[in-house]
Amino acid sequence: MNAIEQWINETFSNVGVLSSIQVTFQMAVCSTAISALLGIPLGLLLEKHQFPGKRIVVRVNRTLMGVPPVVIGLLVYMLLMRRGPLGAFRWLFTIKGMVLAQTLIITPIICGMVYSYAVRTAPAIRNFAVTMGASPMQTNRLMLREMKNEIYFAILSGFGRSISEVGAVMLVGGNIKGNTRTMTTAISLLKSQGIFTEGVALGLILLLMAFLLQCLADFFRKEEISVEND
Repeated sequence: MNAIEQWINETFSNVGVLSSIQVTFQMAVCSTAISALLGIPLGLLLEKHQFPGKRIVVRVNRTLMGVPPVVIGLLVYMLLMRRGPLGAFRWLFTIKGMVLAQTLIITPIICGMVYSYAVRTAPAIRNFAVTMGASPMQTNRLMLREMKNEIYFAILSGFGRSISEVGAVMLVGGNIKGNTRTMTTAISLLKSQGIFTEGVALGLILLLMAFLLQCLADFFRKEEISVEND
């Protein structure tokens, strides 16, 4: 038991596991929240309005949904570097810079998923609202209520993408121990050092954290559903 405890303590101190967990959640929660605030309205507006070039906008968004994160990381790095357009903010190698990169990655995903859901369900919801004499505000509230499960899944997908990202956060954050090192970049570091056992252990911890978050989110969803039924 003492040997196991010693191995755990050494591993945690060598790669900064506790701080990497904190950085991972801080970055993921902030970037997912910002992306949700941007992506959900954009997806709904994109479905609702018709304008010249809409097909091109949709295709561009779908392209951005699958863009390699390292490309976004390189773009953000060039924006935040000292001689870059945003260099005055001094966000390079900080959590703020990582959040910016993650937001650019996640927002198109949430926007595209919400748009796809809205295309299938929004017309029927609007027709129903019109027949019931609902106002535009009431129609929008009804749409959000009917699509809440899909929106929830889109946000969850964005969060999952955020906590699993390596390339962009490695470029923008710099993988600084105790500052910008996330769990995924810590795993990448251990792999480069040939320390596979500790890397697998961190991976299992990351999976466990994602599973617990999923269970917590499902619990709150069930609580909300039970309250509505009552």
